[in-house]
Amino acid sequence: MTGVPGMTGGTGSGPAVRTVVHLMRHGEVHNPHGVLYGRIAGYGLSARGHAMAERVAEHLAGADIGAVVASPLQRAQETATPLAAAHDLPLHTDERLIESGNVFEGLTIGVGDGALSSPRHWRHLYNPLRPSWGEAYREIAARMLAAVGQARDLAPGREVVCVSHQLPIWTVRSAVEGRRLWHDPRRRECGLASLTSFTYDGDELVGVGYREPAADL
Repeated sequence: MTGVPGMTGGTGSGPAVRTVVHLMRHGEVHNPHGVLYGRIAGYGLSARGHAMAERVAEHLAGADIGAVVASPLQRAQETATPLAAAHDLPLHTDERLIESGNVFEGLTIGVGDGALSSPRHWRHLYNPLRPSWGEAYREIAARMLAAVGQARDLAPGREVVCVSHQLPIWTVRSAVEGRRLWHDPRRRECGLASLTSFTYDGDELVGVGYREPAADL
């Protein structure tokens, strides 16, 4: 776990208790056509994805989980369900945990093939720093940090799991660790069914950790 001195989060000035918010990426998705599914409804977990969700639930079986929250998208809801059931908790939904918006949803993506090979799509690629093809990084970071703050308030002094998506998780992690928000997607440390964990003492974020309980599946 790495320390993050000076960072704060949440909305209140509650007692200085230690609370951990785990940002979990959903498991593998059934996507036989290889499209960028983004926020499109109907993309659920593959058999491997369901196994990943069960593995993380087993991994956290002994943790003091006080709340489970998920993005409204099917793959996130399915990933969160075994964990909520294992701890006899309701599954909360937070729209702010949703995947980032992207104009290429429903298309295949590639430089030599797919949508990026068509000149009519190039107008969306003029500014990778924003990025120009989708939701601004700063907006993603802001909504994710707000969701984390509210999740933390659900179970002060305990652990909370928020199931979200790769880009939102990596963006908010970059924000709290003081890195630039634009980045090379190939360098994101956010594997399928991984846990990016924010540890708070009261309102102060004191550490960020990362693990992949289902990496061997």
